[in-house]
Amino acid sequence: MADKRVLILGATGFIGSALARNLAASGYDVVALTRNPAAGRVRFPDRVVIAAWDGRTAEGWGHLADGALAVVNLAGDNLAEGRWTRAKKERILRSRTDAGAAVAAAVRAAGMKPKVLIQASAIGAYGRRGDEELDERSSVGIGFLADVVRRWEDSTKEVETEGVRRAVVRSGLVLGRDGGVWPRLVMPFRFFAGGPFGNGRQWFSWISLEDEARALRFLIERDGLKGTFNLTAPGPLRQRDFCRVVGRALKRPCRLPVPALLLRTLFGEKADETLLAGQRVIPRRLLEAGFDFRHPDAATAVAAILR
Repeated sequence: MADKRVLILGATGFIGSALARNLAASGYDVVALTRNPAAGRVRFPDRVVIAAWDGRTAEGWGHLADGALAVVNLAGDNLAEGRWTRAKKERILRSRTDAGAAVAAAVRAAGMKPKVLIQASAIGAYGRRGDEELDERSSVGIGFLADVVRRWEDSTKEVETEGVRRAVVRSGLVLGRDGGVWPRLVMPFRFFAGGPFGNGRQWFSWISLEDEARALRFLIERDGLKGTFNLTAPGPLRQRDFCRVVGRALKRPCRLPVPALLLRTLFGEKADETLLAGQRVIPRRLLEAGFDFRHPDAATAVAAILR
């Protein structure tokens, strides 16, 4: 049914896969847009429809937005993979703005507009802010990631003039067993070499994969919710404290810091904007809307992953 149709760009990614499964299991008609349909058919059960797209335009799939309940734009080149060369930074930006332009074109052409657009974003929007507590009223910061995120969010802004409700979701670090940052964070602990990045004082704002998918669905289903929402757990903590939580759960020490100089040597600019930076982010609007976190603190999230 058209009123249950949800299109997901970036559906084969870590977050998109979890959301697609969550929605499909609840009876939604999920359309997964992917540049690799063969891989998509392997990844998803039969009840998820696979549609090909080129990663840049609405050609071949734009008609599916006509009468849809929701379009969820999660598409974008992986920030964590590789060093941020000039070419990599261009791919990071273009992959996001091209996908946004494709979504805007599909909505513009639709005779019956989708009811809601969920536009992915990231807490990198706030830049490096030290110990400042940040919520959705906080200003956008400076730096490469902040600039990318601002342009990413703006890429679909025009759909609001078409009467489409738009929710922009600034996600923190998403924790789940089979992807995202978790495998990289936990691997050193397996060898008794776990420790914080640098001095570990930087804030670590995170959300479990389960709560990320549930929050995205929550925003699809709640008609009155629009604007910017932080998708982070209500319990941010310093990176060294998160390291201790992981160490206790794995019965491993957290006492071998990774020197900041080494991280900068290995990763360059990416180290300063990700591993050594941090934001103390609060999901104020999500909490005010009544969203109930399954994993509100790091200990419960880590325990759920390890189960």
